[in-house]
Amino acid sequence: MKRKILSFVAFFGLASMANAQMYVSPGSYVFMNNQYMYVTQDVNIQGTGNFYLRNTSQLLQGGTGAGANAGAGDLSVFQEGTVNNFQYNYWCSPVGAPLAAAGNNPFGITRLYRPTGLTASTAATILPTSNYNGTSNPLAIAPYWIWKFITSSTYAQWVSVGSASTINVGEGFTMKGTSGTDNTIAQVAENVQNNTGSRQRYDFRGKPNDGTISVAVSNGNFTLVGNPYPSAVDLNMYLRANAPGPDLLWGTADDVGLNNTSIDGTAYFWEQVAVNSHYLNQYEGGYGTYTPGSGYTPADFWNYNGDGTYNVNLVPAGTANLHLRFTPIGQGFMVRGDGAGTATMRNSYRVFRRETDVDATPLARSTTESSSIDSDLFYDEIPNVAGTDYTTQRVNYYAPQIALVAFINDGGYLFNRLGFANGYSDGFEKGADTPGVNAANPISFYQVLEGTTNEFRTSLTSFDIDKGYPIGFRCDSQTRFQVRVSEYLYGFDLSDEVFIHDKLTDIYYDIKNGVFDMTLPAGDNKTRFEITFKNTGGTLTTPDEANNMFAVVQNNEQGMLTILNTYKKDIKSITLYDITGKLILNKENLGNNDSYQFATGALSDGVYVVKATTADNINVSKKVSIYKK
Repeated sequence: MKRKILSFVAFFGLASMANAQMYVSPGSYVFMNNQYMYVTQDVNIQGTGNFYLRNTSQLLQGGTGAGANAGAGDLSVFQEGTVNNFQYNYWCSPVGAPLAAAGNNPFGITRLYRPTGLTASTAATILPTSNYNGTSNPLAIAPYWIWKFITSSTYAQWVSVGSASTINVGEGFTMKGTSGTDNTIAQVAENVQNNTGSRQRYDFRGKPNDGTISVAVSNGNFTLVGNPYPSAVDLNMYLRANAPGPDLLWGTADDVGLNNTSIDGTAYFWEQVAVNSHYLNQYEGGYGTYTPGSGYTPADFWNYNGDGTYNVNLVPAGTANLHLRFTPIGQGFMVRGDGAGTATMRNSYRVFRRETDVDATPLARSTTESSSIDSDLFYDEIPNVAGTDYTTQRVNYYAPQIALVAFINDGGYLFNRLGFANGYSDGFEKGADTPGVNAANPISFYQVLEGTTNEFRTSLTSFDIDKGYPIGFRCDSQTRFQVRVSEYLYGFDLSDEVFIHDKLTDIYYDIKNGVFDMTLPAGDNKTRFEITFKNTGGTLTTPDEANNMFAVVQNNEQGMLTILNTYKKDIKSITLYDITGKLILNKENLGNNDSYQFATGALSDGVYVVKATTADNINVSKKVSIYKK
């Protein structure tokens, strides 16, 4: 619920007779420690005046129009990056240039400082553009790595900013971190060093941003945006307002102040491996995705070519379990346009949520904390501008999910999720289903939704134990996919079994207790495979007693396939499929012989699936590798 309190705040020279609701006179300051201030209208910090937010303190404002803050004084707030001098953080500044006139102003890295004391800071050194490596002490920033990305779709369309103050309010920007350490502690009570290694603290100083903030988007293109305020924001409210979806959990879009259809309902967060190289073809990273319905899905990590396109070789995937509903000060992220328009931030999305709170996450940082939060846990009271009673909302996501992971070519991972709640459809719904990051990637494991040709990383739908949920596999060259259930999330208990059903071979692969393991040729398989929660065909694909009924031996020297009927079962049929699902051989009513042999010398080299069906309808499948000596 909304609270209008001032706690542990020192005021010096605060003039109540000024026109602004909060006015800091020249040479005076306001200091806050581990609290928040709520100002219902505007703030005016006069030249040489200062407003210090320290030890997780934040400023909330309730204005409903354009930004109205004024004054040439500075608000000062700390935030830490999470990478070294070779990796990027995505940022969005909470302040702009401190100009006297009312309104929000552009930002540049000259507004970044190194904390040296409780209120004292030293301006960062801006290095020459030929110097690519920032340092922690003294704080020096390499402007070569300051870029923004506005309504674009290709790597070449990143816009260089450098040290210029041309980052408009609400726009995000990239910035690499620093090398070295800095053990300076600006506030003894907080006891946080400026840099313990790959975690640089910056002092953002300038006029605080507030009010309605819009950034242009365009259909199908990405834009780098972020949290533009000196407080946390409820990302669910932002995404729901700019991408109205099912009104199952959060009310209508009007409840969050806007009914705009400008973006696809997903926030995209950059994750990167520490590879200690500035060369693009050495980068390893990708975008994790967040929606209000499904939460955070870790990034698929890729190598990159020198032109920014994906390399076919995957690397180990993102490990972050991020709870990004309450997006911290300074956090940048991508959104993708769903038409020409704007993505709009509003004061009503602002909340006071410390990054140290149990479900919050510091600036796009990996953590070992489990994402499976107790489904019965509710939020404590969270001060906020909109008047939301968070104590009635679960920390968990309402849609129980299964997390799926595909191991690719013995070297990398692809993630997706399938979740269920009443009222969701099989088609695309904003804020619930997560589109794939880029259809140009050479390998994809994805959810298939009705009414769209797009690929999806997550899908929320209604549960039916008798239903199949289609999934797809796409690859530019022959690729081995090994898929399993990696985790049950948010109280999933709808089924004790999970299978991938190959509709061409009618084989069911148990992916809860075993692994779907198949090498597919180049192509896009949109209709062949589905997730099911019942094995209606009876095919057994995990080691058990029935699977031991048959042994399959391929003699490639003699070009002969031998099937041993160890239990002397009555064989109804034996079939052989290639990896594309094409039926190669079909023999029926074979009796109960000890063994059967079939010539394979004329077959092409590759992996094949042998399926045996008994007269009492037990199905066993095994794979063989056939090649010519």
